[in-house]
Amino acid sequence: MKLYSIETGNFKLDGGAMFGVIPKTLWEKTNPPDKNNRIEMAARSLLIEDGEKLILIDTGLGNKQNEQFFSYFSRWGNHSIESSLKRAGFNKDDITDVFLTHLHFDHCGGAVEKISGSILSPAFKNAHYWSNKDHWDWAITPNTREKPSFLKENFIPIKESGQLKLLKSSVSNIITSPSLCFEILQVDGHTEKQMLPLIKYKGKTILFAGDLFPTVGHLPVSYLMGYDVRPLITMKEKSAFLDKAIENDYLLFMEHDPYNELISLKNTEKGVRLNESFLLKDYF
Repeated sequence: MKLYSIETGNFKLDGGAMFGVIPKTLWEKTNPPDKNNRIEMAARSLLIEDGEKLILIDTGLGNKQNEQFFSYFSRWGNHSIESSLKRAGFNKDDITDVFLTHLHFDHCGGAVEKISGSILSPAFKNAHYWSNKDHWDWAITPNTREKPSFLKENFIPIKESGQLKLLKSSVSNIITSPSLCFEILQVDGHTEKQMLPLIKYKGKTILFAGDLFPTVGHLPVSYLMGYDVRPLITMKEKSAFLDKAIENDYLLFMEHDPYNELISLKNTEKGVRLNESFLLKDYF
């Protein structure tokens, strides 16, 4: 097995939305905002090369939305999924599996692309796409709060193409599949049945942190996003995972933190916090 960090493009989100009820004087210490109160965000995917499989975890925002849509998110930097795959020695047609942690647009927007005019098609034509059945149903008929995050053009073409594979939820919160080379942590605080890969690699266990821990600034258990639909559940999920992570020396691969890619953790008087930050390619 070999892992590659795939930068798909950076963007910005409102700092207040990203930290909910936490005062700005606290969260700006780790996530300084711009003049419009927006903080810098990454959309970092992870590519797993395992035998003949190339599994891509999440796809970023993509580029098929119009200029007005992207104006809300102030994209910055020069990253793209195409250039990052090329740097790793691959292209989109090489991908065998696309694993989607959940169907919010910043995680699955790049899963579908425009091929001609308004015609939409899966961006990875040779891949199976993996989602969670309960989450898929949740996204198809979204609640009012999450509806702006579930853009059906990002995932309906996947089903129409016949490339969609749905995993079943687990009462133990750990999902396994013989087709995938990792276990999956199922969490429900941010959205229904978000799926976070737990990858065993070179003697370490790495959590693809997704929206359970969007940035290093979200390590404190009470630092929650305003986007979470069940914030008290998020707190329980974060606390339980952090206890296990410290006990077993887990690493976190950060999807949304533009300045911290792979991190280790430590116990402090204030709780679990950042120990060290690494680039994936340098750590292993």
